[in-house]
Formats: sequence, C-alpha cells, structure tokens
Amino acid sequence: MALIDELVKAFQVLPGVGQKTSQRMVLHLLQRNRNGGANLGDLLVRTMSNVRKCSKCQNFTEDPICRICSDANRDGALLCIVESAADVLAFEQAGGYNGFYFVLHGRLSPLDGIGPDELGLDELVRRIEELRPNELVLATNPTVEGEATAHYITQIIDDSIEKVSRIAHGVPLGSEIEYADGGTLTHALQGRRTIS
Repeated sequence: MALIDELVKAFQVLPGVGQKTSQRMVLHLLQRNRNGGANLGDLLVRTMSNVRKCSKCQNFTEDPICRICSDANRDGALLCIVESAADVLAFEQAGGYNGFYFVLHGRLSPLDGIGPDELGLDELVRRIEELRPNELVLATNPTVEGEATAHYITQIIDDSIEKVSRIAHGVPLGSEIEYADGGTLTHALQGRRTIS
C-alpha cells in the first residue's frame, strides 16, 4: 500500500488536486487503465528530462529554439511579454497575433522572493536588442504584481522601442456590464477607443 500512498501524494503536486481527487485518479489507473498509467509515467519522465526553456523567448520546448522563434513567417516587429507558457497557448489558440513572445515564468513579487533576476529580465533586454521590434506588447495579468511588472519593464527598456502598449482590460465578450466589478469597468473606460 505504500506505493499507492506515494502515488496519491505525487498527484497532489498538480494545481487543484487534493487528497480525494488524487485517490480517484490513482485507483482509476490501477483498476481500469494500467496501460494509460504506464504511458503517463513514461511521458512524464521523458518530458521532465527533455523539455527546457527556449534560448530566445523562455517558452517551453524540446529544441534549443522553440517552433515560434524558429518560424520565419512571424512578425519580427512585435514582441509580446507574457507571464506564463499558458498565456502563449491562449494567444496562439485565440489567433490574431503573429509576432514573437517572451515568457517571464512569473511576475515581480518581492514578498514571494521573485525579483528581476528570477524573471530573466536581462534575457528580455538581450532579446529586444536582437529582435529590435517596433512594438512591445505588455500582456501581464491585471493584478497588482502584473501591473508592477509591466511598469518595471517599461522602465528598463527606456526609449529603445518605438511603441510600448498594454493589452486592453475590461468587460469580457458576452458578459453584461451590470455584473462587472468597479475595477473592470474603470479599466474598460480607460481603454476605450474611437469607432467613428
């Protein structure tokens, strides 16, 4: 039973997976899908051993340079700064953006011991010097830490980029204004644009 207990604990490293969910996963694999469990284990070992950060953008990749940074059809005039690899996936799945990315893997948070060195901001400066984009798109989350990170980045790049923009924040598509909180409405009003 010790192996089962260890596996139950191991699954709990995943976000949102507690004791009960972990037990259900482990028991399901043991009772109904041993081949799937073995495949999962093999893929986890191979992924943890072979996936690293891209040398240009810090996104996850098996190669020294990720597929996005290797794509000659991307728009080199645009560089989008995001907090996580999940943000890159979200932008790519949404479509409409064809520039390059730089993944911070976090945001400035002095209380958590996360400063500029932990985010690889020196690598960001090198990437900007190499790419020389016309526009830097700051796509950090609209949190206190995300806003502080965006502000810090604008300070370290000085005037080396022609245009620095911030993604718009506001009322989500398909929602109703009466249910939006005050902060969301304030951002929506501040980010408004002319349509005629």
